[in-house]
Amino acid sequence: MATVNLGSIKFKWKGTYNGATAYTVDDVVEYNGSSYICILASTGNLPTNATYFEQMSSAGTNGTDGTDLTTTLTTQGDIVYRDASGLARLGAGTSGQFLKTQGAGANPVWGTVEGISVAQQFRLAGDQSGSGSGGTVFTNWEQSDTDYQAISSAWSQSSGVFSTTATGIYLCNWTVVLTSASSGDAFDPNVEISTDSGSSYSIRSRAWGHIDSGIANTNVSTSFIFDVSNTSTFRLRFKQSQDNDIGTTSTIKGGTNENYTQINFIRLGAT
Repeated sequence: MATVNLGSIKFKWKGTYNGATAYTVDDVVEYNGSSYICILASTGNLPTNATYFEQMSSAGTNGTDGTDLTTTLTTQGDIVYRDASGLARLGAGTSGQFLKTQGAGANPVWGTVEGISVAQQFRLAGDQSGSGSGGTVFTNWEQSDTDYQAISSAWSQSSGVFSTTATGIYLCNWTVVLTSASSGDAFDPNVEISTDSGSSYSIRSRAWGHIDSGIANTNVSTSFIFDVSNTSTFRLRFKQSQDNDIGTTSTIKGGTNENYTQINFIRLGAT
């Protein structure tokens, strides 16, 4: 019986192709990232020469086969993900961002961790008498500046009408302080919102109070949450009263060194 040398019929790995090496049948070499098997003994013939070699595997060249992503990932910090058609590049985000999934059927994006980006407080800048008329809007505002630093300058006011340049969900707290009443005085201060640039307003927060000569000082406070989805049409105003006016003998407390009658806006998150 003839003797068969198994070593002569199995593939023989020869490493990276060398033009000075004599290759024989079944030698396997690597060339430019691909692998080739020798089918005809020769020396000095490149593996791409089909007379002497057959290609066994191909190197990736565009990142689509998962073997070579150098043309897809171009910058330090890039990551690769699967979009609707194949592998795709998501460029590095900005410092502090996180990778955010948008669920199945959507591409990932970089997201930003949101903290409180807007926090501003306005106060009545001085004492004033009640108007004696329902629906009077507070107008004498200043932004608080005593031991205070606002976060952003998104909110501003003109003639008592507040507006903002930042959309979002806001928490609003407000207070009215009364003093020096000579007779009983019931009042219902409130905050109104408009979403049509001030053409019409609706009360969104109201409180009731009462002061007379036997009570030196009193205040009412409340809070509410609202959504600013369109900054160009959103308006807000703070009124002395609606159905029960603050009488002319009652003093609404204000000041430039302490906060009495005041309103503040804190952005809680995106709209």
